[in-house]
Parts: sequence; structure tokens; C-alpha cells
Amino acid sequence: MDFCTLGMFIIDDIYFPVPRAPVIDIIGGAGAYSALGARLFRKPPTSRHVSWTVHAGSDFPDELRHEIDSWKTSCRFIDTPGRLTTHSLNIYGEDEYRGFEYTTPKKRLDETMLTEEQLLAKCFHLICAPVRCMQLVEGIIRARSTSKPAKDLAPPLFIWEPVPDSCRPEEYDHFLEALKVVDVVSPNHHELAGIFGQIDQLNKSDESDIELLQGQCERLLADGFHDRQGNVVVRRGEKGCCVYGRYSQTYFPAYHQPHSSTLKNDCLRSEPKVVDPTGGGNAFLGGFCIGLLDGRHEGAVSYEQGAVWGSVAASFAIEQVGMPQLSIREDGAEIWNGETVADRIEVMERRGPLSREMHTSSSLQHIL
Repeated sequence: MDFCTLGMFIIDDIYFPVPRAPVIDIIGGAGAYSALGARLFRKPPTSRHVSWTVHAGSDFPDELRHEIDSWKTSCRFIDTPGRLTTHSLNIYGEDEYRGFEYTTPKKRLDETMLTEEQLLAKCFHLICAPVRCMQLVEGIIRARSTSKPAKDLAPPLFIWEPVPDSCRPEEYDHFLEALKVVDVVSPNHHELAGIFGQIDQLNKSDESDIELLQGQCERLLADGFHDRQGNVVVRRGEKGCCVYGRYSQTYFPAYHQPHSSTLKNDCLRSEPKVVDPTGGGNAFLGGFCIGLLDGRHEGAVSYEQGAVWGSVAASFAIEQVGMPQLSIREDGAEIWNGETVADRIEVMERRGPLSREMHTSSSLQHIL
């Protein structure tokens, strides 16, 4: 098993400003979107190496089950007929307003719900608060320690996506403790600023935002990861992402770029195709995880490949409300929203990083 997410599955209802019609009963949740991101890079039969879990209540629609089955992943359905499936209400309004609430009780995942096959995954995606992150990692490691097949495997990678309401200064000490047990932490830029109580300092200029981000990443590396080779991966929406490690920082563009060329398959696009950013960050991390694994060389993972593949995964997730459409070309190639994953990887690789800077641990001494 390559990838296992402990993100939840949610059935989304989305309401837009009138006169646009609402979209009801669609696949959603961090588990679904991160699994999508990983699945994009795993065609059948290796698509079975992508694992996730769906708690299907008494109201679970057959059409959603059929859509999930069409991906040919190792999706584990746990039927829970005594409850309703987790549902959410998303309300979009003017000025980028978005309201969100659960309309049925949520059902979270923990390590006790994983099969032995899932426990043997090479990479785990966790989306939770810091304390729960530590509990999940400890539980997974403990469960693997009693598994005979796991004893011959390398330790798994843990990729942590902190939930937004935990990204506040009061949680900082817990954040530092959680960084001791994960390999990557990936907040978006608003969440990262929230950890330090600096949201009001965002959006003054791109230059000042980057300077602010650098200082925040350095703090997390020095205070949390210490001498461990952890990385902070900051998702910046349409501005791309930043991979910040102890010895380098690299910025990558988003796939969809506004005000761009009309040349087909060129590295710049004529019109941005973003319809709904929901799930983009989760999909990014699913693709990121597979990029890390496939970019391994002599035991070392490739954070650059992870960022490129994550950006491609996010690009497919945000082009529609819900999930992208999968079809099969005559030659057997998978087509998502009319394009192949390989074509988009090529676009991103032709662009290359926006910038790359090298530094040594001595540059962090002023905050140690």
C-alpha cells in the first residue's frame, strides 16, 4: 500500500448565490479529495495502492458508491446503518463568503479502524489538530509494531495537514510537539499566519508575504523539527506553494495561471479554469505524497517532485464543483477533465520552480 488517508468522507450540499442552482449530494471531505490526488498518479492496477475509508450510513446514495468504485482504489466501505452518513452544508455568498457546517454527526477515523493492509502504507495523510496528530501517529506505529509484515518495512512517512481551527497561538506548544513525530506539516498561508497570530500582516504585498512566511517556517523548523529532516510545505492557493526545509526553500507556481498564453499545452494558460477551490489543498497533499514516494532516490524523497505532482492534483480538483470526470481514451490512457495527468506534469516541469534558495543551519541560529 502506497497511500492511506485518515481524512473523513463527507457528502456535500453546496448552495450558491441566486440564481445559480444548488448542487446536492456530491462526494466531499478531506479523505475523498486526498485520495483523488493520490489516485491521479496511480492508474489501474496500481490504483489499488491508494487507500481510504468511507463510513456509509443508511442514506448513502448508490450513485456515489458507483463513482467511488470507478476509481478502482482500495476504498474501504464501512456500513453504518444505524446512522446517517456525514453531511455538510456549504453556502457561498458575495465577496468570497463561504459558510460551512455539519448537518449530521461526523464520524472520524483512527488507527483502530484501519485494516492490516492499510496499516502497512508507505505514507499516511493526517488532517487533524496537533494533539490528535500525535495520538494517531503513536497509534499507527504501535499497531505496526505488532504486525509481522510491517517489521520488514521502512518507517512510513507522516504528512500532517492541520485543521484550520487549531492554527492559533494557543496551540503553538502542541504544534511543536506534533512536529517531532511527522515528516511534513502543510498549512496554507492563512493557517500558517494564524499559528503565530499574524493574519493581519498578510496581503500587504507579495514580497512582504514571502518575508513573513520565511520567518514563520524558520520558527517551525528550529523550534519543532530541531535537527530532524522535516519540511514545511505551505500551500498558497493561486500563488502556488513553498517547500521549506533546513537547507533550502523552493517556490512553485500554481498550475492554473491567470492572464496567460493561448498556446495549446504551453506552460501558460489562456484562461484560468478554477470553478471551486474546495478540496484543492487536500488533493494537493494526496498528489504530494505519491510524488515523494515515486521521486525516491537512494532512500531520499523528492520534495520538488512532490510539489509538482501536488500542484497538478490540485488543478484537477478545483475545475468543477465536486470531483473531476474520468474517461478512458482508445489507447487506454486515462483522461481527467479532457486531459492526461502526464500532460500537466510536463507543463509544470517546463515552468520549473519560481525560485530556489539554499541556506545552512547557521542561518537559523538567531532563533534557536
